[in-house]
Amino acid sequence: MNPTAPNHPAHGHVTFLGAGPGDPGLLTLRAVEALAAADVLIADPQVLDVVRAHARSTVDVPAQTVTDESSKNADVPVLRDTANLVMTAARSGKRVVRAVLGDPGLDGNAADEMLACADGGITFEVVPGVATAVGVPAYAGVPLRDGRGGDVRFVDARTATAVCWAEVGTSEATAVVSTTLDSVVAAAGELVSGGRKPDTPVSVTVAGTTTRQRTWTATLGTLQQVLKAAKVLPSADGGQPVIAVVGERSAAEQRERLSWFESKPLFGWNVLVPRTKEQAASLSDQLRSYGAVPSEVPTIAVEPPRTPQQMERAVKGLVTGRYEWIAFTSVNAVKAVREKFEEYGLDARAFAGIKVAAVGEQTAKSLIEFGVKPDLVPSGEQSAAGLLEDWPPYDPVFDPIDRVFLPRADIATETLVAGLIELGWEVDDVTAYRTVRASPPPAETREAIKGGGFDAVLFTSSSTVRNLVGIAGKPHNVTVIACIGPATAKTAEEHGLRVDVLSPEPSVHKLAEALAEFGAARRDAALEAGDPVTRPSERRPGSRRRARS
Repeated sequence: MNPTAPNHPAHGHVTFLGAGPGDPGLLTLRAVEALAAADVLIADPQVLDVVRAHARSTVDVPAQTVTDESSKNADVPVLRDTANLVMTAARSGKRVVRAVLGDPGLDGNAADEMLACADGGITFEVVPGVATAVGVPAYAGVPLRDGRGGDVRFVDARTATAVCWAEVGTSEATAVVSTTLDSVVAAAGELVSGGRKPDTPVSVTVAGTTTRQRTWTATLGTLQQVLKAAKVLPSADGGQPVIAVVGERSAAEQRERLSWFESKPLFGWNVLVPRTKEQAASLSDQLRSYGAVPSEVPTIAVEPPRTPQQMERAVKGLVTGRYEWIAFTSVNAVKAVREKFEEYGLDARAFAGIKVAAVGEQTAKSLIEFGVKPDLVPSGEQSAAGLLEDWPPYDPVFDPIDRVFLPRADIATETLVAGLIELGWEVDDVTAYRTVRASPPPAETREAIKGGGFDAVLFTSSSTVRNLVGIAGKPHNVTVIACIGPATAKTAEEHGLRVDVLSPEPSVHKLAEALAEFGAARRDAALEAGDPVTRPSERRPGSRRRARS
């Protein structure tokens, strides 16, 4: 049988796919391609969210638990159930993706499932992934080999025999041990009993490649003391997987220099972004690049104007040639006009002959997605003031029409209108949408805001301050408050908040950058003082007693 035979949907096909150790960014391009074509997705629970994001919304995700009482009584192993799920779906002619944590060839029991498919006459292929035992040390700053070479041995502590421990113990190979937090000290003892010296360096990493990652360095002989001193052991979460790397490359002084992931300026910080997912997409990506965990909480909701006639007349005016310019001040304004276009059966071609301005990069991006390339975007400050800096004055010789269509929110400021009039333009200032306070977030989020569960909050306008406090309460005093400009900072202070970070420019990306610089300075100060690096939320009462996993 050829396991890489082309897919014939009538006969079904299975892709065994490695989803990596946890970081969604470690999925391969081939994995994303396979997930997009899947009819059925069967994934290890640890990576289901990682892979499901790349599958179609219609993909079938069957339950993997045994529901048949006779099967329960017979103690049917989970492996057999998963293999049966895979084969049943494939026999019905479906494209099946079986996603596993790490790599199908090195992690878990995927090989046995492949054999079951082979025995059942089901074609399959394998998409390798980043193996847990390889990816986690890389993120922990522990290279398994260097220019001098050296052997590497991979050990699964659950199945390792006395002979295995003795072989690894008497060798000089770097040992990568897959085990659990409450068993790692016993594994270290097995290696010492097998012949390794007690002063051999060891690193232990939990939640590797995720923003919950944490690494400790010790020696085989001192590991138990180090974990107890760090209040990691004993732990209620002792069953969580860990990767231990044993050998000179785990030495603390080298790992500190190579720890690129855990030393990111906002590593592990829970950052509250009071914007919708659509508005916060690029900002959240930027925060993740600094190691943060962004949480989007919308503080405003967008609703149609109470009287739609003004908007309807303006959109018709676009088609009949009433305007020389249309200026978009937000993504929501683009969305409002686009919806009206679709209502009238129009598309981007209706903008032919009209100059289009966008107040910033995100608004311009939204227009381009609509099929409209803006003629004017601020070259400097991404704001109404920045747009006015570049806006040409009305010239009756070159401008046949002197009118500008300005669709915007009901609570927008008059800066742009006044500036355009001063430049000689007539302005149709039209309410395209209303902004109202959003519904309160879930109780868990509200408690985290008031109780200090967030490390930082980014305020991008005065209204986000007022609305967040109104729907969720005032952030705890340990939470770092970052504001986009002086007006927003003033509103925050009026609500009793201490402003820690002020963006040097009125840009959400400069605001995130300023927060990252604040986090880096805070980290450097802790290291210089010889203190442990902690997150702001760990300063709240009782938080130090809870080990972060």
